[in-house]
Amino acid sequence: MKISYYNGEFKNDDEISVDYNDRAFYFGDGVYEVVRVYDNAFFTLGEHMDRLVRSASEIEINGLDREKLIDIIVELKEKNSIGNGSIYIQVSRGINPRNHAYPTGSEPVILAYMNEMARPSHQMENGVQVITANDYRWLKCHVKSLNLLANVMEKERAVRAGAHETLLHRDGVVTEGSSTNVFIVSDGVLRTHPANHLILNGITRQEVLKIAEAQGLEYVEKAFTLDELKSADEVFITSTTQEVTPVSHVDGEKVGDGAKGRVTQKIQEDFNQRIHELNLVK
Repeated sequence: MKISYYNGEFKNDDEISVDYNDRAFYFGDGVYEVVRVYDNAFFTLGEHMDRLVRSASEIEINGLDREKLIDIIVELKEKNSIGNGSIYIQVSRGINPRNHAYPTGSEPVILAYMNEMARPSHQMENGVQVITANDYRWLKCHVKSLNLLANVMEKERAVRAGAHETLLHRDGVVTEGSSTNVFIVSDGVLRTHPANHLILNGITRQEVLKIAEAQGLEYVEKAFTLDELKSADEVFITSTTQEVTPVSHVDGEKVGDGAKGRVTQKIQEDFNQRIHELNLVK
């Protein structure tokens, strides 16, 4: 039986009852993070908690205790016998009868649970197909908000097209995927959209840039167009759950020869090494 956490209590999953007046339910009024666990150790937990607190502050949920959040996650892992998986943690503005304006006197509500999750080895080796679509989301994409309706619809668009992901663009300029960041390699240079309000600054994205720096690989945080995406030598997507996954086809067209590229392979190798070396909390 799995143990989860909601509003101050650890309970068996079948005993958890989410209050229907929780503003996460009415408005998606909150933020979240997903943290990976490999071999019973956290990967980049500190970075995820920093971003969670930062996202909360961006939507004026203030005063979160970072160390308390870490304590909850650590205890949750200890209560569940899952060696390889993910922990989802969510913070809503609180519990109050439905009203658009912020409630007064409500305390933030924390929800956290853990699932088993294998590494996406097949996808990381063989690559995935993606499609492209217009990015019509709000203009605070740097906030890891619970408001994911557009992302959900674009992921479904990919599934219906027999693809893995939808890469989004604004007026032909690629931003990110529905649940991933995106990189291209052209003429030996690694490129990804700058970390501004149009994308989420992914933790795995940040790790990839650190790897590129350590490798001496030329990289630039500069937006690229759909044409540049489709003519790139290599394309890959990143996220906490997807790690570093090569893209074999964009809108049905092969990327390069359709196989995983040399730069992507080397980044994957170094990322794998970081999984074993950069467990910040054990």
